[in-house]
Amino acid sequence: MKIIVCIKQVPDTTDVKIDPNTNTLIREGVKSIINPFDMYALEEGLRIREKLGGTVMVLTMGPPQAEESLREAISLGADDAYLVSDRAFAGSDTLATSYTLSCAIKKIGPFDIVICGKQAIDGDTAQVGPGIAVWLDVPQITFVKKIEEIKEGFIKAWRMVEEGYEIIESKLPCLITVVKEINTPRLPSLKGKLRAKNFASKKLTGAGLNIELDKIGLKGSPTQVIKIFAPPVRTGGIILNGKAYEVAQELVTLLKERVQFK
Repeated sequence: MKIIVCIKQVPDTTDVKIDPNTNTLIREGVKSIINPFDMYALEEGLRIREKLGGTVMVLTMGPPQAEESLREAISLGADDAYLVSDRAFAGSDTLATSYTLSCAIKKIGPFDIVICGKQAIDGDTAQVGPGIAVWLDVPQITFVKKIEEIKEGFIKAWRMVEEGYEIIESKLPCLITVVKEINTPRLPSLKGKLRAKNFASKKLTGAGLNIELDKIGLKGSPTQVIKIFAPPVRTGGIILNGKAYEVAQELVTLLKERVQFK
């Protein structure tokens, strides 16, 4: 079983900075962590390997400092790691990012399953995983909360929906995105930490990938941020206190006074 886990190094949620010239996130020199949802993706990949055998390879796209996240993944038990890094990729939106990652996956070689976290906490789009599946032309199952079985070239998984879950079966190879309900990520072992200390990931650049230059970076990103601003501080307002029915009656009275009903 050949498993590829896509992870992303994201800014710590308390330390997000924006480049005023490009309107993109500043990642260099900013304290970063592995996207929390990707930790569940990695854990699930490791559990599949422990059950069925095979290898777990971790893939990330980002600046050189993203190597730190790959070492953390190695300390948790991943077998190998790939860093997709090139200035030409800077400013990529979800379309350009998913395209670049799909090219990297093709370079790595045949796979059985690609696992991603359901979304990244910096963009919250949940588009990159499905986008990779489209570029690779493989089936996808999103928002997976449980993998019921993998056998004979098929996977059966529980997919979360608003009112419960769906049980979906798909042929392999395929891509899945996972939610936090799927497992509890492990902590790194001492052996894993020692291995990660001197680990060097494999580097992939634009020149090393069979890539179309007009589909990467800012040029290949149809989504453009035109302006970033903080909303004005809201002033005034009324806080209603008391029992629920009393507050409800007072609210209705206030609404009647301020709204003209037809």
